[in-house]
Amino acid sequence: MSRSIRVAGLLVLAAGFGGCATTHEPPNLDPHKQQIRRYVDSGEYQRDIAVVTGRAQAWIARRAAQRKPGERLAVVLDLDETLFLNWPHLRRNDLGYVESVWLAWVESAQAPAIEPVRELYRSARRLGVATLLVTGRPETQRAATERNLRAIDCTDYAALVCRPAGQQGSSAGFKTAARQRLERDGWTLIANIGDQESDLVGGHAERTFKLPAPFYLTE
Repeated sequence: MSRSIRVAGLLVLAAGFGGCATTHEPPNLDPHKQQIRRYVDSGEYQRDIAVVTGRAQAWIARRAAQRKPGERLAVVLDLDETLFLNWPHLRRNDLGYVESVWLAWVESAQAPAIEPVRELYRSARRLGVATLLVTGRPETQRAATERNLRAIDCTDYAALVCRPAGQQGSSAGFKTAARQRLERDGWTLIANIGDQESDLVGGHAERTFKLPAPFYLTE
Protein backbone atom coordinates (compact mmCIF):
# COMPACT_ATOMS: atom_id res chain seq x y z
CA MET A 1 0.00 0.00 0.00
CA SER A 2 1.40 3.37 -0.93
CA ARG A 3 1.93 6.08 1.68
CA SER A 4 -0.69 8.32 0.05
CA ILE A 5 -3.30 5.57 0.19
CA ARG A 6 -2.46 4.80 3.84
CA VAL A 7 -2.80 8.52 4.75
CA ALA A 8 -6.11 8.77 2.91
CA GLY A 9 -7.35 5.71 4.78
CA LEU A 10 -6.35 7.19 8.11
CA LEU A 11 -8.12 10.47 7.29
CA VAL A 12 -11.32 8.61 6.45
CA LEU A 13 -11.04 6.61 9.68
CA ALA A 14 -10.43 9.76 11.71
CA ALA A 15 -13.43 11.42 10.08
CA GLY A 16 -15.51 8.40 11.03
CA PHE A 17 -14.45 8.57 14.65
CA GLY A 18 -15.10 12.32 14.61
CA GLY A 19 -18.63 11.65 13.45
CA CYS A 20 -19.13 9.21 16.32
CA ALA A 21 -18.01 11.89 18.75
CA THR A 22 -20.69 14.35 17.59
CA THR A 23 -23.22 14.96 20.39
CA HIS A 24 -26.42 16.86 20.88
CA GLU A 25 -25.30 18.56 24.07
CA PRO A 26 -27.36 21.69 24.83
CA PRO A 27 -25.67 24.94 25.84
CA ASN A 28 -24.26 24.92 29.35
CA LEU A 29 -26.71 26.23 31.95
CA ASP A 30 -24.30 28.34 34.01
CA PRO A 31 -23.57 31.01 31.35
CA HIS A 32 -27.32 31.34 30.80
CA LYS A 33 -27.86 31.97 34.51
CA GLN A 34 -25.11 34.58 34.44
CA GLN A 35 -26.82 36.26 31.49
CA ILE A 36 -30.10 36.41 33.43
CA ARG A 37 -28.36 37.92 36.45
CA ARG A 38 -26.77 40.61 34.27
CA TYR A 39 -30.14 41.30 32.64
CA VAL A 40 -31.70 42.01 36.03
CA ASP A 41 -28.72 43.73 37.71
CA SER A 42 -28.12 46.08 34.78
CA GLY A 43 -31.64 47.48 35.06
CA GLU A 44 -32.52 46.27 31.56
CA TYR A 45 -35.20 43.92 32.91
CA GLN A 46 -37.01 46.80 34.64
CA ARG A 47 -36.61 49.00 31.56
CA ASP A 48 -38.18 46.33 29.34
CA ILE A 49 -41.06 46.00 31.79
CA ALA A 50 -41.51 49.78 31.75
CA VAL A 51 -41.79 49.77 27.95
CA VAL A 52 -44.61 47.21 28.04
CA THR A 53 -46.44 48.83 30.94
CA GLY A 54 -46.18 52.22 29.24
CA ARG A 55 -48.03 50.83 26.24
CA ALA A 56 -50.60 49.20 28.51
CA GLN A 57 -51.19 52.40 30.48
CA ALA A 58 -51.70 54.38 27.29
CA TRP A 59 -54.28 51.85 26.11
CA ILE A 60 -56.09 51.78 29.48
CA ALA A 61 -56.31 55.59 29.51
CA ARG A 62 -57.72 55.68 25.95
CA ARG A 63 -60.21 52.92 26.67
CA ALA A 64 -61.34 54.50 29.95
CA ALA A 65 -62.02 57.74 28.08
CA GLN A 66 -64.31 55.77 25.74
CA ARG A 67 -66.26 54.08 28.51
CA LYS A 68 -69.91 53.46 27.65
CA PRO A 69 -72.65 54.05 30.22
CA GLY A 70 -72.85 51.12 32.59
CA GLU A 71 -69.56 49.50 31.51
CA ARG A 72 -67.60 47.94 34.36
CA LEU A 73 -64.07 48.21 33.03
CA ALA A 74 -61.33 46.07 34.52
CA VAL A 75 -57.70 45.10 34.03
CA VAL A 76 -56.55 41.54 34.71
CA LEU A 77 -53.13 41.19 36.34
CA ASP A 78 -51.05 38.11 37.04
CA LEU A 79 -49.04 38.23 40.29
CA ASP A 80 -45.70 36.39 40.26
CA GLU A 81 -43.21 38.24 38.03
CA THR A 82 -46.01 40.63 37.07
CA LEU A 83 -47.00 42.54 40.20
CA PHE A 84 -44.74 40.57 42.58
CA LEU A 85 -40.97 40.40 42.03
CA ASN A 86 -39.58 37.08 43.28
CA TRP A 87 -36.02 37.91 42.22
CA PRO A 88 -34.65 38.00 45.81
CA HIS A 89 -35.80 34.40 46.28
CA LEU A 90 -34.75 33.28 42.79
CA ARG A 91 -31.27 34.74 43.09
CA ARG A 92 -30.69 33.31 46.55
CA ASN A 93 -31.60 29.85 45.23
CA ASP A 94 -29.53 30.08 42.02
CA LEU A 95 -32.71 30.23 39.90
CA GLY A 96 -33.65 26.76 41.11
CA TYR A 97 -36.95 25.48 42.47
CA VAL A 98 -37.35 23.58 45.74
CA GLU A 99 -40.99 23.34 46.71
CA SER A 100 -40.51 23.73 50.47
CA VAL A 101 -38.22 26.73 50.00
CA TRP A 102 -40.67 28.36 47.58
CA LEU A 103 -43.59 27.79 49.97
CA ALA A 104 -41.60 29.40 52.80
CA TRP A 105 -40.94 32.43 50.56
CA VAL A 106 -44.65 32.76 49.71
CA GLU A 107 -45.59 32.52 53.39
CA SER A 108 -43.06 35.22 54.26
CA ALA A 109 -45.06 37.67 52.07
CA GLN A 110 -41.83 39.56 51.30
CA ALA A 111 -41.97 39.82 47.50
CA PRO A 112 -41.45 43.47 46.53
CA ALA A 113 -43.56 45.12 43.87
CA ILE A 114 -42.44 45.41 40.27
CA GLU A 115 -42.65 49.18 40.27
CA PRO A 116 -43.81 49.87 36.68
CA VAL A 117 -46.64 47.37 37.16
CA ARG A 118 -47.61 48.82 40.53
CA GLU A 119 -47.80 52.25 38.90
CA LEU A 120 -50.02 50.78 36.17
CA TYR A 121 -52.23 49.27 38.89
CA ARG A 122 -52.54 52.65 40.60
CA SER A 123 -53.08 54.47 37.31
CA ALA A 124 -55.95 52.13 36.45
CA ARG A 125 -57.57 52.76 39.82
CA ARG A 126 -57.26 56.54 39.39
CA LEU A 127 -59.11 56.18 36.09
CA GLY A 128 -61.90 54.23 37.76
CA VAL A 129 -60.80 50.93 36.17
CA ALA A 130 -60.95 47.92 38.48
CA THR A 131 -58.03 45.54 38.98
CA LEU A 132 -58.70 41.80 38.97
CA LEU A 133 -55.84 39.59 40.14
CA VAL A 134 -55.71 36.10 38.63
CA THR A 135 -52.88 33.95 39.97
CA GLY A 136 -51.76 30.36 39.62
CA ARG A 137 -51.07 30.32 43.35
CA PRO A 138 -53.40 27.81 45.00
CA GLU A 139 -56.24 28.79 47.29
CA THR A 140 -54.19 27.55 50.25
CA GLN A 141 -51.83 30.49 49.67
CA ARG A 142 -54.56 33.15 49.61
CA ALA A 143 -53.85 34.50 53.11
CA ALA A 144 -50.11 34.85 52.45
CA THR A 145 -50.81 36.45 49.08
CA GLU A 146 -53.18 38.96 50.66
CA ARG A 147 -50.49 39.83 53.25
CA ASN A 148 -48.01 40.44 50.44
CA LEU A 149 -50.50 42.66 48.61
CA ARG A 150 -50.95 44.71 51.78
CA ALA A 151 -47.17 44.95 52.15
CA ILE A 152 -46.85 46.57 48.71
CA ASP A 153 -49.91 48.76 49.29
CA CYS A 154 -52.09 47.16 46.61
CA THR A 155 -55.29 46.38 48.47
CA ASP A 156 -58.07 48.03 46.48
CA TYR A 157 -58.46 45.20 43.95
CA ALA A 158 -61.93 44.00 43.03
CA ALA A 159 -61.09 40.28 43.01
CA LEU A 160 -58.26 37.89 43.82
CA VAL A 161 -58.74 34.63 41.94
CA CYS A 162 -56.54 31.75 43.15
CA ARG A 163 -56.34 28.29 41.69
CA PRO A 164 -58.51 25.78 43.59
CA ALA A 165 -56.27 23.45 45.61
CA GLY A 166 -55.72 20.18 43.77
CA GLN A 167 -57.19 21.39 40.48
CA GLN A 168 -55.71 19.57 37.52
CA GLY A 169 -55.01 20.92 34.05
CA SER A 170 -52.86 23.64 32.59
CA SER A 171 -52.31 27.12 33.94
CA ALA A 172 -53.54 28.50 30.61
CA GLY A 173 -56.80 26.60 30.93
CA PHE A 174 -57.38 27.74 34.50
CA LYS A 175 -56.73 31.40 33.67
CA THR A 176 -58.89 31.38 30.55
CA ALA A 177 -61.78 29.90 32.55
CA ALA A 178 -61.23 32.49 35.29
CA ARG A 179 -61.53 35.34 32.78
CA GLN A 180 -64.68 33.79 31.35
CA ARG A 181 -66.23 33.76 34.83
CA LEU A 182 -65.22 37.39 35.42
CA GLU A 183 -66.91 38.37 32.16
CA ARG A 184 -70.06 36.52 33.21
CA ASP A 185 -69.93 38.54 36.44
CA GLY A 186 -70.31 41.66 34.30
CA TRP A 187 -66.74 42.88 33.91
CA THR A 188 -65.42 44.22 30.61
CA LEU A 189 -61.79 43.08 30.54
CA ILE A 190 -59.98 45.80 28.65
CA ALA A 191 -56.44 44.52 29.28
CA ASN A 192 -54.75 41.33 30.44
CA ILE A 193 -51.16 41.66 31.66
CA GLY A 194 -48.79 38.85 32.56
CA ASP A 195 -45.29 37.50 32.12
CA GLN A 196 -46.21 34.06 30.76
CA GLU A 197 -47.93 33.17 27.50
CA SER A 198 -50.18 30.96 29.62
CA ASP A 199 -51.42 34.14 31.36
CA LEU A 200 -52.56 35.60 28.06
CA VAL A 201 -53.74 32.91 25.65
CA GLY A 202 -57.38 31.92 25.37
CA GLY A 203 -58.95 35.31 24.69
CA HIS A 204 -61.45 37.08 26.97
CA ALA A 205 -59.60 40.41 27.03
CA GLU A 206 -59.62 43.30 24.58
CA ARG A 207 -55.82 43.65 24.65
CA THR A 208 -52.95 41.55 26.05
CA PHE A 209 -49.55 42.78 27.21
CA LYS A 210 -46.65 40.37 27.65
CA LEU A 211 -43.92 41.18 30.18
CA PRO A 212 -40.44 39.62 29.90
CA ALA A 213 -40.16 36.17 31.50
CA PRO A 214 -36.52 35.01 31.68
CA PHE A 215 -36.74 32.95 34.88
CA TYR A 216 -39.10 30.00 34.33
CA LEU A 217 -41.94 28.76 32.13
CA THR A 218 -45.52 28.04 33.16
CA GLU A 219 -47.80 26.29 30.69
